[in-house]
Amino acid sequence: MKNSMTSLLSFILLASTVSAKTVFSAVSVNGVSQGQGVGVRVPTSNTAITDITSPNLICNTGFIQPVSQTVIKVAAGSQVTAQFHHTSAGYVGLDPADPLDPTNKGPVIAYLAAVPSATQTTVTGLKWFKIWQDGYDTTTHQWGSDHLFVNKGNATFTIPSCIQAGNYLLRVESIALQSATSYPGAQFYMSCAQLSISSANVQTKVPATVSFPGAYTSTDPGIVTSIYGVSTYTPPGPAVFTC
Repeated sequence: MKNSMTSLLSFILLASTVSAKTVFSAVSVNGVSQGQGVGVRVPTSNTAITDITSPNLICNTGFIQPVSQTVIKVAAGSQVTAQFHHTSAGYVGLDPADPLDPTNKGPVIAYLAAVPSATQTTVTGLKWFKIWQDGYDTTTHQWGSDHLFVNKGNATFTIPSCIQAGNYLLRVESIALQSATSYPGAQFYMSCAQLSISSANVQTKVPATVSFPGAYTSTDPGIVTSIYGVSTYTPPGPAVFTC
């Protein structure tokens, strides 16, 4: 009996570890879904990126082929929803770990980078600016991951109304911090969507930018932290760009 209980406990712990994974694989614009994998570079695996010096931290790696060539049209000021699910296939039915394991705690963050072509394969050297983040609510004690779970994998934010029109990559990531008391420990799950942003605003602002890799460090308190007994938390990276 003791061996059976030990085996069961080991299985539960392993299942929890395996299921603490998620994939950003679809986009909605003003509530209208663009379709699973449409305009998004979806990785084949839901395995985390843990090396913050790796170029895979930019848009992930090992994409489902062929990569979508769709460029999603969005007007500045519109609401965009990044849709996360447990696997690269999107929603495939009832799954207690969809969109992610509820014990998986951490922030959800969105960045934009202007690009000559939204379908270009090269993503190194781009300049990113943060447009939204959902970190830790000290009143409700809920993380961005908790909101993502409650909202069935939907992370919704507004495209800044004051940015220049053009082609952009949208990078949205969920960071899991349950093993982040030392580096490497934090788990990064991200994908990039391909956008064409239109704007009628003649008074635009140029945001301050960061690079990936480079925006995060191995000593960043937003990356090396404990989720247990936390009283305050600041997500990694720059401040959110505002108009």
